[in-house]
Amino acid sequence: MLTKRDLLRSAAMAALVATTAKADLTSPLVIDQNNAEWPRLLEAKDIAEEGFIYGLPLVMNYAVMQEYAVDKNSGQFKAPFNEIYNMHHVATPADTAIITPNSDTPYSILWLDLRAEPMVISVPAIEKERYYSVQFIDGNTYNFGYIGTRATGSEPGDYLVVGPDWKGETPTGIEKVFRSTTPFTLAAFRTQLFNADDMPNVEKAQAGYKAQPLSAFLKQPAPPAAPKIEFVPATTAGIKDNFFQYLDAALQFVPETPKDKAIRAKLAKIGIGPGKTFAFKDLSLEHKAEILVAMKQGNDKVDKWLASGNKSINGWNVGSFFGDEAFYNGDWAMRAGAAKGGIYGNDAVEAMYPYTRTDATGEPLDGSKHKYTITFPPGQLPPVNAFWSVTMYDGKSQLLVKNPIKRYLINSPMLPAMKKGTDGSLTLYIQKDSPGADKEANWLPAPDDKIYLVMRLYWPKTKAPSILPAGKGSWQPPGIIVAR
Repeated sequence: MLTKRDLLRSAAMAALVATTAKADLTSPLVIDQNNAEWPRLLEAKDIAEEGFIYGLPLVMNYAVMQEYAVDKNSGQFKAPFNEIYNMHHVATPADTAIITPNSDTPYSILWLDLRAEPMVISVPAIEKERYYSVQFIDGNTYNFGYIGTRATGSEPGDYLVVGPDWKGETPTGIEKVFRSTTPFTLAAFRTQLFNADDMPNVEKAQAGYKAQPLSAFLKQPAPPAAPKIEFVPATTAGIKDNFFQYLDAALQFVPETPKDKAIRAKLAKIGIGPGKTFAFKDLSLEHKAEILVAMKQGNDKVDKWLASGNKSINGWNVGSFFGDEAFYNGDWAMRAGAAKGGIYGNDAVEAMYPYTRTDATGEPLDGSKHKYTITFPPGQLPPVNAFWSVTMYDGKSQLLVKNPIKRYLINSPMLPAMKKGTDGSLTLYIQKDSPGADKEANWLPAPDDKIYLVMRLYWPKTKAPSILPAGKGSWQPPGIIVAR
């Protein structure tokens, strides 16, 4: 994600970089940045580059938390901490806080503040044919557990979510304990919607989702409330201009771990971290320029990982790049690439996300130049236990695309209304204009510009044919073909 614009399309950047032509890049510089002596320019740049890659997911998550749970005037606000917000609709182009949003399942959003005490999440019985999941993502963007159809079944239950410092015993009646690495964490509920008429049933399921403090669950007195925090304001749109200020703010709520101790020590050298306040405006022109260069180089490395960190299959990028702390194992480029590709994605066992910006020949997808088709051969629809979809995004912003029929995806619940070939194959028409009334049921409207497509396979099957293991499975997504 970075912003809705490219990271460094800025005339100011060019002007600042020009100042480095005459700078001595090896000379030390003392600057009143928390009364600390800054490293030499090149060392500061290297730290900033590494810090950008390490910090990108933290900053993205912090900005979403601000817009969803802190700033009531953000335009994206959902609910205060520890209160569930049920969305009675799927994502549309108006939802802009999170890039590459899922438009398959109405979300229920719960931002948790675990500082005072743990929270109990309760789920009702859900009919077995309806997929649902509760994904827990902490401030490091680590997925640290699941409740739901795949993970725990369709039965009702009570689950405990605890912060990094909690040392209590598991209470009676709790099915499982989930431990976050950070005091603020996100619970993302997904409830499958079969069709527009099915929304009342989804709302009924959502009404059964509950969140309460552990003390309330145990019917005991509540502990003292956690101190009020004056969060540094942040927005998704402001990340480009305020990246290290946002990172400085985010790190106040991300406890250090053995995995990130080294990079945190380096960031402290340039005034970033708990007890520090990074002020870009106070830097010299030389340091400003080097930090902007570092951000660009860090962003380029993240893009490189996105381009090469997966296996290319028929033009689709296929890989597994979301998981817990052990999954990433300190691979900051992988974690940043995952976040930029689509923050808050699921573990591979919960969902797979083949994505592409190119057709089967490697040419960029562009709705202003071509019409395209995707054809699933007979018997070769995506193999899933739940459901699958293909979602259209604007290639630049990675947001959903406005279109006259308000269709942002095609998914498996839509199959009964779609037309199949005489051989049983299924062809999707990807273009900006209607392919005609006889083909419109299979039409996925595209922008009059660059295209970004994401396929979602919820609860992918593990026995052949399967997309798992990621990049090596026996099932492969079909290539996108230019229509002739």
